[in-house]
Order: sequence, then C-alpha cells, then structure tokens
Amino acid sequence: MSALLDVILPVFLIIGFGYAAAKHGIFGESAVDGVMRYAQNFAAPCLLFRSIARLDLGSAYDPALMLSFYIAAFISFAVGMTGALLVFKRPLTDAVAIGFACLFSNSLLLGLPITERAFGSAALTGNFAIISIHAPLFYGFGIAMMEWARARGYGVSPGALGLKIGRAIGTQPLVIGIALGFVVNLAGFGLYAPLSAAVDMIAGTAIPTALFGLGGVLVRYRTEGDRATIAMICGCALILHPGLTWLLGQYVFGLDRDGMRSAVVTAAMAPGVNAYMFAHLYGVAKRVNASAVLVATAVSILSVWGWLQILP
Repeated sequence: MSALLDVILPVFLIIGFGYAAAKHGIFGESAVDGVMRYAQNFAAPCLLFRSIARLDLGSAYDPALMLSFYIAAFISFAVGMTGALLVFKRPLTDAVAIGFACLFSNSLLLGLPITERAFGSAALTGNFAIISIHAPLFYGFGIAMMEWARARGYGVSPGALGLKIGRAIGTQPLVIGIALGFVVNLAGFGLYAPLSAAVDMIAGTAIPTALFGLGGVLVRYRTEGDRATIAMICGCALILHPGLTWLLGQYVFGLDRDGMRSAVVTAAMAPGVNAYMFAHLYGVAKRVNASAVLVATAVSILSVWGWLQILP
C-alpha cells in the first residue's frame, strides 16, 4: 500500500488537478492545448535531448531489455488487432488503430515519473533507452500498417509509402530531440554551460506540465459504448504487454533487475494520448481509443501498483 501512496498517487494527483481545473472551467481548452503543446513540442524534447546526450549508450542498449519490451509490444498489437477484426468485426483500418492503442504505452508522461519515484533517478537509464526508439518505431509501424490497410487494392508504391512514413516520423519534435541528443552523445562534446543550464531548466518542467495537461485533455473523452473493445484494449495494455515483458525478461533473455524494472513499468503504462491522436489522424476508431485512454489511465492506478509488488 505504501507504493500506491508514495509512488503512484502523487503522479495521478497531478493528473487529477489538471482534470479538475479543466472540468470546472478554471483552465480553459485553449490553455490546456497550450500546456500540452509546450510539454510535447518543447519541454519533453529538451528532456529527451538532455537524457540521450548524457546516456551511456554502451550499457543502456541492452538487447535483453529491448527485446523483452518490444517483442511483447508487437504481440500486444497483434492480439488487439486480431481481436478487433475477428471478435468485434471491426473494419481493417479500425483494427489497426485499436491495435495501436494496445501497442503504444505512455512511456514518457507516466512511465518516467513512476519509475523515478519507485526506484530513483538512477533507474531511468533503461527507460530512456526504450523511449529513444519508442515513438519513431511505433509511429513508423502504425503508419505503415494503416497506409497498407487503406491502400489495399489501390496500388500505392512502396517508395511513396516510405516517403510518407519518413516525413511523418521525422517532423515530430520528440524525434528531433532524440536525434539531436544522439548527435551530441556520439560527437562527444558538451554543451556551452549557459545553454546546458537553459536546457536543464526547460527539461525540469516537462513531466509536471505534461501530467497536468494530460488531466485537462482527459476531460474531453467520454466512455461511450464499445465496452468490450475498450476492456480488450485495457487488458492488452495493462496486463498482456507487461506480463509478456516480465516473462520474456525473466525466462528467455535473463534481464537484470534494473532492466526488468524499466521494461515492465514502461510496458504497464496505459495507452498515451498518442493512441487517440493516431486514430484521429486517420478518422477511425476515435471513440474507442479516446475512451480506452481515459479508462486505462484510471485503472492503471491499481494495475501499476500490482506490477510494482511483483518487481524486484
């Protein structure tokens, strides 16, 4: 119970403050949008830039860590997409968006603060390694799957599809921050001291502003219909993905303690707002994914506590 109170509750209290402020009109929609735009386009890229620039790449990119997390994630996608197609009889494009919600855990806004509060800032090395390819890999995969689903029978060339995927990924601020961090890291030079201090100041605001803004965004979602589909997404995101990550890390790849903590906690996070944004981008399964983000975020208060009890 102390883990729930000391680690998880503060994170969700910040989300709750943002939710209450937006719900009661104290913080308007435009203000929420501004906070989220700042967090996602400026503060979070600075946080990722700083973290990747200072990351020990040799020790961070443990194959056991990456394989445990990402194999489990793609299995979760396959289960969600197959369930949407065969069980709930959704169109193929809907099924891809639903699978994406089962795939894309909220690794940045929830995974980082919960891991840090549970195990300390020194435990975040694995988190940053996962996050460094999380958005590029999953967005690339999701866009490729969606474009394939939409282009069936229309003869879209692989080159045109690849160009569209590359443009969509390369223009994301988070990806730009990660890429610049790798440049600085691999070049082996430090930032000019005042510039480094400025980056640190902005990076320090990323998590609290993003959590507060996330609460404001969740006000807009409604849990309407499609309850069985929403339950499937929650099951895949909160149980299947972290469960498979734990099994693979424990029994297949021999993942060490710190890597297990980073991989399982990251996998155990609810689908991020990106799951809804992806559905909105293509105009499919919007209500299901929006509802799943809201429900899974609320349920994860207890499910994450359960995973913290299991972890070493």
